Amino acid sequence: MQIQELRQEQGWTQEELALHSGLSVRTIQRIESGRPATLESLKCLAAVFATSVADLTMEKPVMTEMKDNEGTTRERGLERAAIRYVKRLKRFHFHWITYAVTLPCLLMLNLYLNPDRLWVVTVALGWGFGLMLHAVWLFGMAGLFGAEWEQRQFRKRMEQISGN
Repeated sequence: MQIQELRQEQGWTQEELALHSGLSVRTIQRIESGRPATLESLKCLAAVFATSVADLTMEKPVMTEMKDNEGTTRERGLERAAIRYVKRLKRFHFHWITYAVTLPCLLMLNLYLNPDRLWVVTVALGWGFGLMLHAVWLFGMAGLFGAEWEQRQFRKRMEQISGN
């Protein structure tokens, strides 16, 4: 986990991260020392760092390892973001290619087995809708439920909890 690196990129101490995330300082120390984190702790940290739990638990890619004199912290953060985007773009391309290859096969199967009823249309519409949502998510047109929304909701919930 790169929690410590993300924290340092923000210029936060462990105490400040604990304050922002709603976790205890001891929990932050345990996670940074390599102990496993609970899902709830990871969700809190993901909201603070505007990333996903999956990204927090992934091993650091070899390409992002840079010596301090080779680049700034900001450049490393931008590089990580670019690598995540490329991976997501790759998954999207696999998704639409699979759709484009599989649907004609399903159409032929449908026409061969049951030409009176075109069930393949239902599959095409459902899968096409999922593909459209994937594109909207990837290309940032769905800002309604993006990282900023998650952070606002997280902070709102933490204020409710601490106010009670």
